[in-house]
This record gives sequence, structure tokens and C-alpha cells, in this order.
Amino acid sequence: MGSTTVTFHGVRGSTACHGRDTARFGGNTSCVSVDAPAAPLVLFDLGTGSRYVPVEQGREILCLVSHLHWDHIQGLPFFPPMLDPDTRMTLCAPAPADGQTLSRAMSSIIREPVFPVGLDAFPACPELLGLGAETRDFGEVRVRSAEVAHVGRTLGYRIDVDGISIAYVSDHQEPMDGGEPDRATIDLCRDVDLLIHDSQFTAEQLVEHPDWGHCTPEFALEVARQAGAKRVVLFHHDPERTDDQLDELAACHADSTAPVVWVAREGMTIELAER
Repeated sequence: MGSTTVTFHGVRGSTACHGRDTARFGGNTSCVSVDAPAAPLVLFDLGTGSRYVPVEQGREILCLVSHLHWDHIQGLPFFPPMLDPDTRMTLCAPAPADGQTLSRAMSSIIREPVFPVGLDAFPACPELLGLGAETRDFGEVRVRSAEVAHVGRTLGYRIDVDGISIAYVSDHQEPMDGGEPDRATIDLCRDVDLLIHDSQFTAEQLVEHPDWGHCTPEFALEVARQAGAKRVVLFHHDPERTDDQLDELAACHADSTAPVVWVAREGMTIELAER
């Protein structure tokens, strides 16, 4: 078995941003790839960062979309494999709560007049699967999904591949009453090698926007500790968060070992190997 490579292609939440104050950590929205030997290439979310994911021609792709807010799907029509008719891609996302199919929901987002063509005009034809709280196998990748508190139906994911476990909780509402993380999310993240978790708000922002569906780094770390995650990446940065502020956040947790803490930045890679 070789190592599994996790790469961050987009680390912002809500909207992409650009400027001198955000250049080092990057301004693209959510997209993380997981490249394991002899397995489909896994993409967590398809934000604007997905445009920059290198994909070998013919490689099978598994996209795990947390929810259908713009910052998590806007990269799909610009994802290079969408222009290749030989692309083999499965796109999983929460089944819409109103009863419509995922295919209909996606087609209503990528269509005229908000985009030049409809989803069915692309050469690639991804298989669309609406998921709930369940476990499925996609080749060598076992995927477990669970409902996560956010605004609208949202999933967190856990994948187990090549002896490595990774959990992805990109958008997570911190309880407005100051309560504990919900047990379903803790169970999803139990003992993972790597947890990628929402950390969009400062404590002050959470007071201002208590029901916007996000959480603080402190809450993310509480999830990690209760779940026994070995490593955690603070992710889904607010578009107003500057590089200097993110440097300060990283410095605060530089000596953490239980868990190890990193702050996501575009281009960052993490190598994981089965012990």
C-alpha cells in the first residue's frame, strides 16, 4: 500500500475572494481531493477550487458534495473533466428535501439564463446520486454520510480507503444555546486519521450571525477531541479572514498534538499512510 494524498484546492466559504490580503491562503471555495492508490479520485465538494484539480484522463472520479449552496457547486461547469465524453464520474449530494430528484435540482442550477448552457449540454455525463444517512461502497472507497446541522439539507462524509479514514464536515452550525456537538457528527468522525471541519466564524461573528450555519475553530476542535480524531484541518474560512489572521490562528495551535491542528490553505497537501 502506498500513501494517500489529500490536497486542498479551495478553502474559503460563502464566496470566492481575491486580493493581497488573501493571496497566501487562497480565495477559491471548497474543494479537497483525496488520491489513494488503485481507487477512484475522491473530491469533497465542487467549489471554484475544483477548476484547478489535475485529473489523469480515464481516472474514475467520485464527487462527494456536502450540499447545493453555490460555494460548493459553482466549480462543476468549469471542472475540466466535464468537457471529456470519456469521463467516468459519480456525483453524490444530499437528496433534496422537497422530493425532487438530484438530477432535476442540479439541472435547475446550471441552465440558462444564469449559465450559457444546461447541464445536459456538457460532453461528460456524471451519474447523480442523492444520498441520505447511509453507507455505500464505490470501488475501493467506503463512503458513510450523515446529516449535519446547517442551513438546508447538508451531509458530512467519512471515507475509508487504503487503511485511511477521513471525515469532511465543511459547514456545521454551532448550537445557538452553547450546547454539545450532536452525536451523529461525533460518530461520523470517530477515530479518523484526518478531520476537515468548518471554522468560518470568530466568536464575535457567531454572536452576530448565530443561525447562519457555521462555527468557530474552538467548536471544530471540540468535535475533533470528542471524536478522537488524530488530526484536524480548520477549513471553510470566511472570505473576510485575512492571511495575517489565519497565520495567527495557526500559531495558536502550532503545538497541539491531541489532535494535531492545521489551517487549510490552497495547495496544501497532507500525506497519510496506514500504520
